[in-house]
Order: sequence, then structure tokens, then C-alpha cells
Amino acid sequence: MEKKIALITGGATGIGAACCKSLSDAGFKVGIHFNSSAAKAEALAATLKDAFIIQGDVSTIEGIDAVYEYIKKDQNGQIDVLVNNAGVAMDNPIFTASLDDFQKTIDVNMRGTWYMIKRIARFMIRKKAGRIINISSVIGSVPNATQSVYGMTKAAIDNLTKVAALELAQYNILVNSIAPGFIETDMTGKIPEDFQKEILKKIPLGRMGKPDEIGEVVKFLATSGTYITGSIIHVNGGMYG
Repeated sequence: MEKKIALITGGATGIGAACCKSLSDAGFKVGIHFNSSAAKAEALAATLKDAFIIQGDVSTIEGIDAVYEYIKKDQNGQIDVLVNNAGVAMDNPIFTASLDDFQKTIDVNMRGTWYMIKRIARFMIRKKAGRIINISSVIGSVPNATQSVYGMTKAAIDNLTKVAALELAQYNILVNSIAPGFIETDMTGKIPEDFQKEILKKIPLGRMGKPDEIGEVVKFLATSGTYITGSIIHVNGGMYG
């Protein structure tokens, strides 16, 4: 049997890297997508059993088209699991946020996820099988001051997940979202200590999550969960359910 291939966008660091590791452990050949973290992507690939790296700017149509063409030519048009993890978070109150920050967040988080599905799902449709896992956020369900644009894009991803699940069910393609809470990554590491303490008060388990805890849920949706589609899986220590 041919080895299954998983593509993880933004796979070089944080939650993306944890997803790469968990899917590699599950026996997948792993495609580590990156935009600017080439050295980290190469270092991660060297630790996995079977991996390749692929560069592309998911904020642009051309960048995603380049990813599509690479998969078509170098991986024989095979992707069995797509994890849409690439994303940016720009924290600013509505009245001070710039239009450039707004557009960048929309382009990466919202349009990038939508267009990646549009392109990569073609490979799955031909096989009449596949899994698409979108990484959204608890902020898509729970409002957080200074994150209006980020929250908008993550809520949109959850809605996109449900629509794509409806449209792709006929091809035996399952589409789900994982909505992490506050996870220990470089992104949350930039949160001021005083604010981190306030966040922990809102989490019943009393701690931030670890990237591996998201990776394990990704592995489950990629390998099991055969009757789960159109769902938003919340992984947030009890902060929201």
C-alpha cells in the first residue's frame, strides 16, 4: 500500500511542528510547509522518519498555487491529510489597528485557508477520500479585547469548516476544525506576565496547553473519527466548550 501523505501549513514551529511530529509517529509521510522559517523546517524534517519541506506564502494566491504545483509534480498529486495551521495574530484595539494589519490577517488566516482547501481538495476528490483539519481558535468563539480581526478570521474558519464538510462529504472527505485555547508557543510567550496570570484564572485546568496536546487531536482526526465531519473540537482546558 502507498504511504499516506499529510501536508501541514506553518509546520516548522509551534502547533504546526507538533502536528508534523504526531502525524509522522502515526506513519504518514509529512510535508512541512513554511514561508520564512526554512532552517527550522529543515531541522524538523531531519528528525522525522519520512518528510519533505515546501515553501509558499499562503497570504498570496501565487504562493498557494506554487504549493499545489509542487504536490502535483513532486508528490504525484497525492495529499491524504491537509492541516491548515498557518496563521498570524496581530493584537490591536479596533481604533488603533492599521488597515495593513487587517488585510494581512485576513489574507493569511481567512483567504489562505479557503484557497488552500480549494486547491488541495482536488487531489482528495480524485481519490474520493481525505481529511482536512483546520486550526482555528477559542478566540473565534470567545471575544478577546484587541483581537477583533484575529477573532473574525477564526470564526470564519469554523464556518468554512462546516460549509466545506457539507460540500465534500459526497467525496468521502471529512472536514473538521480544532480550536485551541491558550497554548505554550512563541505567540503566547509574547503575552505580558500580568495578562498571562489573568488568562490562567479563566482556565479551569489552571495552565496553558502544550502543542503536543493539539497534535494528538490532529492525529485522531487524521487516522480515526470516521463519522466526524463539520465539527469544531475545542481543546482549551475547560475555558470554553
